[in-house]
Amino acid sequence: MSVIPPKPFTEERLSGIAGLDQRSRDIFRRLVDTYLATGEPVGSRTISRILPHNLSPASVRNVMMDLEDAGLIFSPHTSAGRMPTEQGLRFFVDAVMEVGAMPTDERAKIDAQIAASNRQRRVEDVLGEATMLLSGLSHCAGVILAPKMNARLKHIEFVNLGPGRALVILVGEDGSVENRVIEVPRGLPPSTFAQASNYLSTRFQGRTIDEVQRFVRQEMTQLRTELDEISARIVEAGIGQWSGEGDSEDKTLIVRGQANLIENATAAEDLERIRKLFEDIENKKELVQLLGAAEVGEGVRIFIGSENRLFSLSGSSIIVTPFRNAEEKIVGVMGIIGPTRMNYARIIPMVDYTAKAIGRLLT
Repeated sequence: MSVIPPKPFTEERLSGIAGLDQRSRDIFRRLVDTYLATGEPVGSRTISRILPHNLSPASVRNVMMDLEDAGLIFSPHTSAGRMPTEQGLRFFVDAVMEVGAMPTDERAKIDAQIAASNRQRRVEDVLGEATMLLSGLSHCAGVILAPKMNARLKHIEFVNLGPGRALVILVGEDGSVENRVIEVPRGLPPSTFAQASNYLSTRFQGRTIDEVQRFVRQEMTQLRTELDEISARIVEAGIGQWSGEGDSEDKTLIVRGQANLIENATAAEDLERIRKLFEDIENKKELVQLLGAAEVGEGVRIFIGSENRLFSLSGSSIIVTPFRNAEEKIVGVMGIIGPTRMNYARIIPMVDYTAKAIGRLLT
């Protein structure tokens, strides 16, 4: 499991961090671990008590001053302890944190949820349940971005809307109906749309969009012998609109467990940040764009606070990873949104494992 940082440190900060010895790293790790567990600034006396070797609070304070000079920690008040900066959290996640395996009971919960999912149900409903499960286990908000339609098809129809435009209507066996406007060559006769509709409805009833798309791509030569080339292009364009090849508007965004974010709030300032985060989540276009960007890479991606503009004011982090179908094609992305002081070491493998479980569901 690889974790990908979206941004490098500046050269100035890197020089300070590179000079940290093992003792400084140990103190930094324990400071961040304590902060993530409590949400409170951590003092030198607290660090001194939990270190495995004897080190006075005064010696710890000296090390903490070096960590502050390196930009890894800061003091919110003159007499308070220290907290990690966003750069400090990034350094912790990339270079200090130890990510272990998921607890057996959490893996069992995820496996049981996936095993209980019935293939005859709407895939979107199953993804929604998986998002809720991930939210419950992480005590954060769960998110999934997936193609809009994965149901098995009952009927496909193309309707001419005028020069250069047509409407694709897809009816699923589960009763779902979705419409999408596509661009087509101008001046097409009505028979072209009827021919494309009949071809797809008679041949691909009971198949998913992904299955239809694979067949059309593999059999384009045969397709052109049965349809004229323009009709074939309409078929391919119409299927492409529903296979996840389009822009972010072709995706379904599922968000579950926003209330967990309120439970994580510990002060009035936190509640205001949560209010801002809810506004960010409601602004689905930017959230979809962020999740869509995570689809193009491998491994788990972590965006901490202002590393992404969407969460720059809410002080939140997002951990996301893509999930794949049976052909190892990325078909969506899932993850969690939570406070920057979330338990990264626990949640990273949880997100990664759930994504793989979802992929097994799509085989």
